[in-house]
Amino acid sequence: MVKSIVIAGVGGQGTLFASKIISCAAQSKGYFVRTSETIGMAQRGGSVCGHIRIDSEELAPVIPSGHADMLIAFELAEAARQILKLAHGAQCVVNIDTIIPTNVALKKGKYLADEYLKALKSYFPNGVFISGGKLALEAGDARTLNIVLLGASVGAGALPFTEEEILEAIKSCLKPKLVEMNVKAFNLGMQEAKKLRNSNS
Repeated sequence: MVKSIVIAGVGGQGTLFASKIISCAAQSKGYFVRTSETIGMAQRGGSVCGHIRIDSEELAPVIPSGHADMLIAFELAEAARQILKLAHGAQCVVNIDTIIPTNVALKKGKYLADEYLKALKSYFPNGVFISGGKLALEAGDARTLNIVLLGASVGAGALPFTEEEILEAIKSCLKPKLVEMNVKAFNLGMQEAKKLRNSNS
């Protein structure tokens, strides 16, 4: 069972809300859940990294390097940053859309998107790599990216929860008026991941 999950992205992408939903689903099944977040200038689009640990007994909140079972990454470079956190054979769901950092926009650094993606696919040959932003817009709002990626994680068989369990957690964490759009986002992500898995099998 996946017990240690890293969620990585940048400020404003909804990474912390995704952590909340996974935690809610785990607690509803009676598991102990520990979480921790590292937030670097999140309000300005800085890196955000969350750790979720799920087990039948309490664990330390921070995942040691090389011990994460799964990565859910909201941005390509942030995914690449987390490679060494993951155990051999770990699963990953990555949004391949990019957010160019300020230093790169000011020509004070480089954003090596092709190299990041190549490295990730080399480390995770069975990983799921999707354009989550496109699916979020199809659902009706770019802010549903987090739910798209949760759907993709379920579709990839990478979370220790059923579709129904995650959907129930989503519904319990959202205002009623937002449920329909987010369920659509979840289903789009799940269908995309299943399609990719079938094409790779």
